[in-house]
Amino acid sequence: MLRPRGAEEAALLAHRRARVLVPAPRPAAPDVSPASTRLGLACLLLLLLLTLPARVDTSWWYIGALGARVICDNIPGLVSRQRQLCQRYPDIMRSVGEGAREWIRECQHQFRHHRWNCTTLDRDHTVFGRVMLRSSREAAFVYAISSAGVVHAITRACSQGELSVCSCDPYTRGRHHDQRGDFDWGGCSDNIHYGVRFAKAFVDAKEKRLKDARALMNLHNNRCGRTAVRRFLKLECKCHGVSGSCTLRTCWRALSDFRRTGDYLRRRYDGAVQVTATQDGANFTAARQGYRHATRTDLVYFDNSPDYCVLDKAAGSLGTAGRVCSKTSKGTDGCEIMCCGRGYDTTRVTRVTQCECKFHWCCAVRCKECRNTVDVHTCKAPKKAEWLDQT
Repeated sequence: MLRPRGAEEAALLAHRRARVLVPAPRPAAPDVSPASTRLGLACLLLLLLLTLPARVDTSWWYIGALGARVICDNIPGLVSRQRQLCQRYPDIMRSVGEGAREWIRECQHQFRHHRWNCTTLDRDHTVFGRVMLRSSREAAFVYAISSAGVVHAITRACSQGELSVCSCDPYTRGRHHDQRGDFDWGGCSDNIHYGVRFAKAFVDAKEKRLKDARALMNLHNNRCGRTAVRRFLKLECKCHGVSGSCTLRTCWRALSDFRRTGDYLRRRYDGAVQVTATQDGANFTAARQGYRHATRTDLVYFDNSPDYCVLDKAAGSLGTAGRVCSKTSKGTDGCEIMCCGRGYDTTRVTRVTQCECKFHWCCAVRCKECRNTVDVHTCKAPKKAEWLDQT
């Protein structure tokens, strides 16, 4: 029996209203307790630390690679105060660049027989790469000798008349005395006061902005470097009197050769003190109970150094593969220590040198060529698996 159209629509509507909709189960409310919130934030921070590469800050040290082309706006790594000093005193910046080249050479001389040999990286604004990220003995030495190099270079430039803002030391005037008796200040004393003052303002500027434990360490070692240069000021005198009797003396203060400063800081490196920062971040305390406390003349560091045996990009270690070593030495330049027990390769080479030189009138020196065959020992590379573990 057919129902009218209106009856069919009414039946369909009744059927739709009769359908029971079963709601989907609601998800459980997330745990928003303080402990779970802190845990989530910690995980997020750890993820960021693992995924973001560590940043190696550039430094004013790169000025040494620029030579005479010091353009303040193009020097990477300068903070605003350093850039202001650079723009105001461009002639001093040339001296800073010369000082940077000098202290890097001295650093490489002091560590020439060690696994870490103060190697610089070409065209790298950080100069030393990631090795300076670690607050190690090596970082302590580099900061100290870099500060000393700036003091030495600026002080020398002042007394040599190369800078318009400084000259001889104005404080060495009148009469004075030492163990040999009285003397008059004269000549041109090296202006160590200006060198120290400018080096402190320029070199310390970045660390004073940061104000963390590493900055405190850097500031301490910078000061050690500056005082080392002052430590080796020497008194030079000229005698006046009948037949050089030295009845009267005229004296002045002069810088010693920078090698003396380098030797001194190298000894400070050997006796460097491991410390930790105090809770207020204003001073140091011994890293372990029973360790001696650091004095103002001690280099300080926080972290133990890597062994520098193998290439380790994370630590900034270049390894010792291919380094020349001494077969007979028992010191750090010996093959056993330098090669970290990996052994060494021996190559026989012939070297040509000048010998039996004689002076001929006038005016030439003629030499013979002498050939000498020697054995050169170089450290073996580590096994491939060992190398891959460190990269």
